[in-house]
Amino acid sequence: MTDKHLICLDLDGTLLTDDKIISPYTRTVIQTLIKDGHEVIISTGRPYRASQIYYQELGLASPIVNFNGAFVHHPGNMTFKTIHETLDLNIAQEIFSQVKQLNIQNVIAEVKDNVFFHYHDQYLFDGFTMGNPLVTTGDLTTNLTEGPTSILIQAEEKYIPSIRQHLSEIYAESIEHRRWGAPYPVIEIVKKGINKAVGVKYVAEYFGISRENIIAFGDEDNDNEMIEYAGMGLAMGNAIQPLKELADQVIGTNNEDGIGKFLNQYFY
Repeated sequence: MTDKHLICLDLDGTLLTDDKIISPYTRTVIQTLIKDGHEVIISTGRPYRASQIYYQELGLASPIVNFNGAFVHHPGNMTFKTIHETLDLNIAQEIFSQVKQLNIQNVIAEVKDNVFFHYHDQYLFDGFTMGNPLVTTGDLTTNLTEGPTSILIQAEEKYIPSIRQHLSEIYAESIEHRRWGAPYPVIEIVKKGINKAVGVKYVAEYFGISRENIIAFGDEDNDNEMIEYAGMGLAMGNAIQPLKELADQVIGTNNEDGIGKFLNQYFY
């Protein structure tokens, strides 16, 4: 396998085990591929501050796709042209004003690595303040003064479908919304037209790597476009069924070194 490949790794439920670690076997395979001249990137819904630890653990020196493609930058190369696509502030404010009407429990807005909570919630606070961001708590209709990178909506399971239906009916021209799985089941909102495939395409062009030489791994619906776009799109064994149906192949789970075993077999 002599052609240079771009290997794109989702984090939660994909590269990371359920214990939120990278298994030693998979890490070794990835680092061997980097030494052999392939490019490896993280492509995640997480902000950079919550993915940096894994970026460093793998020893990456590549761009990273955060917020599902809304923020693409290169931590080690300041000449790399950063992409930062934000939501329209007026639309964000409209959504914030409907918290009670839509039975929303809480809203979190993120502007790169700054975090704004509508209500204080220790469980969410512990989960979304990884990397020590600047945190503001209080009414988002007054506290947020610029377009956010993303909005996260927390609600009881029974209200999730109606909230998503409302978002689709009212803001279809302006936003994309996706559902996250465990451990933080929330609705994520980003700017219309933004997804992981957009970020992956941008990075592939930066490296001069053709689409057919892109390999991508994922497990949730925020991976759909990336898995479809990649020359080889892989769904984890623990992935949601719709993603498995989109993928070129279903591999082992995130707890079974699915990524490491596939890459070792594919390249060696």
